[in-house]
Amino acid sequence: MKSICVFCGSSPGKAPLYVETAVKLGKALARRDIRLVYGGASVGTMGATAVSVLKNGGSVTGVITKQLVTMEVANTDLTDLRIVDTMHDRKAMMAELSDGFIALPGGFGTIEELFEAITWAQLGIQKKPCGILNVGGYYDKLLDFIDHMIDHGFVKSDYRELIKVDDTPEGLIEQFNDYTPVTVDKAKWVLSGTSPVLK
Repeated sequence: MKSICVFCGSSPGKAPLYVETAVKLGKALARRDIRLVYGGASVGTMGATAVSVLKNGGSVTGVITKQLVTMEVANTDLTDLRIVDTMHDRKAMMAELSDGFIALPGGFGTIEELFEAITWAQLGIQKKPCGILNVGGYYDKLLDFIDHMIDHGFVKSDYRELIKVDDTPEGLIEQFNDYTPVTVDKAKWVLSGTSPVLK
């Protein structure tokens, strides 16, 4: 694995553990010579992850929109900073440059980016691992809701394996190294449903 895209926040969060884990993730990536691809900001857990990679001798590619250069304070000290026009361009470029996706604790943007990557994996658009770094149980309720979606028949149980979860950077990266893409015949699954629309 040559590069990992990390979805994270422009805020540091309230608990010091969030930034501390972002720093640990940066060290883990640099130690394994894995390039960090991220949103290009110098603040929040985004900034902490990038600075940690650089301080430990690793390389970083940041991708940020023109609109966010000032709002999120673009980090101009990166190995590679790319400025794009739209959020769609930003996400597409980060996906193209990455071999996997990790979500640190974050807000709406982090969740949206994570679930887009998971959806692409579900549809077979990409076959890269998606992981949640569940720092201090931050994502426990989200993981419960994913199980809730499965219980109610909106997500097939096999797709639960698309999401790797660990509370340490090292453990999550190891899961990525052992990742095998999930393949499910979605057409057969949909057509086997009981919706009257399909009868």
